[in-house]
Amino acid sequence: MTNLSRPLRRSRDNRLVAGVIAGLAAYFNIDVTLLRVVYVIGAILSAAFPGILVYVVLWFLVPEEEVTSSDA
Repeated sequence: MTNLSRPLRRSRDNRLVAGVIAGLAAYFNIDVTLLRVVYVIGAILSAAFPGILVYVVLWFLVPEEEVTSSDA
C-alpha cells in the first residue's frame, strides 16, 4: 500500500546522484535497487537521452528531504 498523502521528496540518505530514484522508491514503497534497474533499462531502451532528461527535470522539480534534528 502506498502512502500518497506524503509529499514526494528526493532522498538525502540513499542517493547515488541526486536522490531522485531513491525518493520515488520511498514514495511508492518500492525497493530502490529494483527501481534503479528498471529506470536504467528504460533509459537504455529509449536511447538514453529521454531517461537522462527526465532525471534532470525531476532533480530540479522534486524538493530534497528536509533535515530533521536527528539527522543534524
